[in-house]
Amino acid sequence: MGEGYNVAIAGATGAVGTEMIETLEKRNFPVKSLRLLASSRSVGKELVFRGEKIAVEELTDTSFSGIDIALFSAGGSRSKEFAGPAVEAGAVVIDNSSAFRMVDDVPLVVPEVNPQDARKHNGIIANPNCTTIIMVVAVKPLHDLSPVRRIVVSTYQSASGAGAKAMQELEDQTGAFLANQPIVPEVLPHPYAFNLFSHNSPILENGYCEEEMKMVHETRKIMHDDGMRVCATTVRVPVLRSHAEAITIEQERKVSVEEALAALRAASGVTVVDDREGNYFPMPVDTNGQYDVLVGRVRDDLSCDTGLALFVCGDQLLKGAALNAIQIAEIL
Repeated sequence: MGEGYNVAIAGATGAVGTEMIETLEKRNFPVKSLRLLASSRSVGKELVFRGEKIAVEELTDTSFSGIDIALFSAGGSRSKEFAGPAVEAGAVVIDNSSAFRMVDDVPLVVPEVNPQDARKHNGIIANPNCTTIIMVVAVKPLHDLSPVRRIVVSTYQSASGAGAKAMQELEDQTGAFLANQPIVPEVLPHPYAFNLFSHNSPILENGYCEEEMKMVHETRKIMHDDGMRVCATTVRVPVLRSHAEAITIEQERKVSVEEALAALRAASGVTVVDDREGNYFPMPVDTNGQYDVLVGRVRDDLSCDTGLALFVCGDQLLKGAALNAIQIAEIL
């Protein structure tokens, strides 16, 4: 494949893995060779990269010989099992799972927010949770205007966040619902078609679910602010792809709507969609396949003297996962 880096993708056949393959090609990442890794049941399956068919190999301890960059999206348990061997083989691991995000010496990186942290790695760099990525890309330009002291966020999370099987389940249930057939949840715990429910991660002792606490802890780590207050409510909605978030922030000083919009328009990775006359604001259908986070509905928080409210959407499979990982690789 020419000059460049030897890249491996662990979890290549999953929803995020296939997006990683496409994103490497679309961004013309300098790939010298590409090794596609997955569980034994996917061995022999062929995926296409730059017009070439590449056979999927089994992910094992010995999969990373000669690999420069290993992109992991195979789940936390597999990351814990195979990231060590990958690093020992000389690869830099960029991990999309939650396995290493809160480990002290593992950088947690969103390239538009804290790119400098990527250079401080000891072999592993973590990709944050998708909801956290989408939020901090929108909040960072405002934080640079005046430090954000508090964030209250409600998420509207699509099926893509739970993987390809959840996306298929939503399609199947929608067809069943419209045909007046019984709906039997299998991938997610509740009926998904024409319904919404609290995020399906475990509820912790404090009453918050794991997904909500990821947003709390990860935001503080990425923004280098242990005192930042974050309150999250995470919800699954019957949307196939792309997450939306309603965000309210409290800042040190009052930032005007005009000042906020100007900063957002100038920010990397952000597209402002804020048409009040047309009542047109960020929507999941407009972010599908898009690299940028869409930000709009920027307005004063009427309940707080130094607050702003906004609405954001981002493609969970791209900026929330595959694209962010490959942007980290580009920094390296």
